[in-house]
Amino acid sequence: MTTPGSSSSMRNNMLPPGLVSNLQDVLNKKKPNIPPIQHDDDNNNNNNKSNNTKVEEDESTVQSSSSSSATDDFDPSKPVIFVTNSEGIASPGLTSLVEALVTEGLYNVAVCAPQLDKSFSGHSFTYQESISVSTAEIEGATAYEVTGTPVDCVSLALSGALFAWSKPLMVIVGVNKGPSCGHDMFSSSAVAGARQALISGVPSLSVSLNWKKSESQESHFKDAVSVCLPLIKAAIRDVEKGAFPKSSSLHITVPTLPTENKGFKLTKQSLWRSKPIWQAIAANRNPSAARFMANQPAMGLQLAQLGRDASAAGAARRLNSQKKSLEIVESVGVSGKVDLTRTVKYFRLEFQDSNQEETDENLDFRALENGFVSVTPICVSQLIEPDIEKAASEWISDAI
Repeated sequence: MTTPGSSSSMRNNMLPPGLVSNLQDVLNKKKPNIPPIQHDDDNNNNNNKSNNTKVEEDESTVQSSSSSSATDDFDPSKPVIFVTNSEGIASPGLTSLVEALVTEGLYNVAVCAPQLDKSFSGHSFTYQESISVSTAEIEGATAYEVTGTPVDCVSLALSGALFAWSKPLMVIVGVNKGPSCGHDMFSSSAVAGARQALISGVPSLSVSLNWKKSESQESHFKDAVSVCLPLIKAAIRDVEKGAFPKSSSLHITVPTLPTENKGFKLTKQSLWRSKPIWQAIAANRNPSAARFMANQPAMGLQLAQLGRDASAAGAARRLNSQKKSLEIVESVGVSGKVDLTRTVKYFRLEFQDSNQEETDENLDFRALENGFVSVTPICVSQLIEPDIEKAASEWISDAI
């Protein structure tokens, strides 16, 4: 049985870690002062302190052992390739890519990926809220899962706070499920991860599979990796030589049936966009709370009040932890009453492909439709400068 503070419990209830911490503070304050239950072999405080110290030492030993193991696996003669993605650390696209890189035996492969699916989170950071980082098991790689976005993962990895190395040779984001063509590049967390690396001065690639529910299979991720691996290896080789185009990242999109592709094609970002569709969801269909809370009005009131208390506790803790002067804003949530007259509605976002009239065969979505692997240069500015496009075009022609 897990405790409310355990990692598995946090993963199951899907609550943000910051909110969980605040709730725990409030609950601890509301608990009566009941002495803890002691077992027969723990009858005195000295034994308890000794046991607690031993547990802390054991945890420290485990962390030290894990860190030592990661260091032992690191080969300073090999370049570091950092991998993340948008769908989460357990996604088949990421595992297929990491497996292929590890099999090459030429790189130190490091992974820091979201714990959950963070698609369409764009270039967002987790700000003013703690994120948790846990070790993950991926054979041949040093891996962590993070309760944050792909941009968080890239930023954290390149900060020097998580890994022993200071800077990877290249950042690869993928393989991601679904295309990120045209305007969708702005909301794509996969492209954002590669862009964050570019902003930080590290060459990057992002790889996506044009996933279609009616045609795609999980094995297509491995096929997509096989198709892109020669280009990835060429990019890594030329980064080492200083020949990879600077000031740009490459976004690679593999067609729905990877093994039937017609080759690589340099493409331009189009005006293509998917249409957001907001579907109204009945309260009794909301999976997060409504089905359970419909028959629990009293508990709903308690949780609402508890949430307000937790928010106040979190705000107070932040105020106490900051040393600079802050404007103190009075919270009315703690003393206020729950407003039963408020109407709550639920919506779910879906995306629908929209028809495009652009006919240029060199556009990203047109290349995909025609069976090519689309390779689109991306730079930090929204416009691709002619010299950047020319440099990327020449490099791609030589590489493939």
